[in-house]
Amino acid sequence: MNVDLDKAYWIGLLVSVVLPVLVGLVTTRVTNSGLKGVLLLALSTLNGFLVELGAPGPDYDFQTAVVLSLVAFGTGVLAHFGLWKPAGVSTKAQEVGSKATTPTAV
Repeated sequence: MNVDLDKAYWIGLLVSVVLPVLVGLVTTRVTNSGLKGVLLLALSTLNGFLVELGAPGPDYDFQTAVVLSLVAFGTGVLAHFGLWKPAGVSTKAQEVGSKATTPTAV
């Protein structure tokens, strides 16, 4: 089996895996999980459309961009619950965001 995907698709897949950590960095632990999900969906959609824009070829395919967005969102959710959360990376990413907004005691 020979998988021959363009570089843009591989970069998009890598970004999809890292997106949950990015969401953790820009949100805090008290942020509603629904809002985090919407943010992940928005970033995944942006990722899918940018990957299709960066893919080589003469035409931009809207349907492919939608499919890439769905794959990016699914990959992000799976990476969060299967990799980042069990490894503690999600918690650490949110602690980084909360340190920046929480005043320290004197």
